[in-house]
Amino acid sequence: MSSRSDRSRGIWPALAAPGVVWLLLFFVAPMYVVLCIVFGRLDPIFRTAVPIWNPVQWDPTQFLYVLSHIVGADGVFGPALLRTAVYVLTASAACLLIAFPVAYYVARLSGRRKGLLLTLLIAPFWISYMMRMFAWVNLLQDDGLVNSVLGFGGLFTPDIDWLTGQPAVVILGLVYGYVPYMILPLYAGLDRLPQPVLEASRDLGADRASSFWRVTLPLARPTIVAAVLLTCLPMLGDYFTSDMLSASPKTAMVGNLINDSVLTPGQTGQAGAFVLLVFLAALIPMLYYIRVTGRRDEVAS
Repeated sequence: MSSRSDRSRGIWPALAAPGVVWLLLFFVAPMYVVLCIVFGRLDPIFRTAVPIWNPVQWDPTQFLYVLSHIVGADGVFGPALLRTAVYVLTASAACLLIAFPVAYYVARLSGRRKGLLLTLLIAPFWISYMMRMFAWVNLLQDDGLVNSVLGFGGLFTPDIDWLTGQPAVVILGLVYGYVPYMILPLYAGLDRLPQPVLEASRDLGADRASSFWRVTLPLARPTIVAAVLLTCLPMLGDYFTSDMLSASPKTAMVGNLINDSVLTPGQTGQAGAFVLLVFLAALIPMLYYIRVTGRRDEVAS
């Protein structure tokens, strides 16, 4: 009996080993390389980053330079960071408002059409993100469909330059590009809600609206948090959407700062500092998600 339990205990580390190796190779090791570049030094001749692999010898000059230029008189990076937070929060809220009703209908109310609707939800992933942004460029250019509709087919010319630094257009692009990433996890979570609990609330006299607000929504809160995380985390590093739909410094996000720093000789360490700041900002909602799921597991046990 004890040998069987010993074998069963050994199975779990073996099953977890591929995931641990994956995290070490593709998360811990790259993050350590970023840290070694951020706290490394700059070659004075070739203007290239020289990583310092020994943490004892790390030099915080480049990281402190970025921090000193976020706020204050030299705060050239602050507007882009603040703009990123506003864009990501606004786009995530809009994605949630769009995705939750769709996911709820498909998971709970679609009946026999669930398979067809689920296929349609997956369809955007078959098309390149770049091609979908190019489609919006064609729609929003000066002679595009949007201006044609606003001009009532040519009766007058609307004086709106959509692709020249409009924050609303960048947020629209973020919502359009990332809303499928929110619908699918919401669908998966809502589809797994315990049906007996939902039926018990109706049996106890709750109407449909009361059952949704007092039972379904609290049960779906970890799913909502996970879906928002899966959507907003890639938004934090997005630079392509702003480049395609704006290409203006007025709408630059932190992803654009990272991209520009990587392409500029001598600023690779600054790019790594921005990556580190994004990671620290993303760590807060991830810790909140762990706390929410931990409370749910405690209640369930």
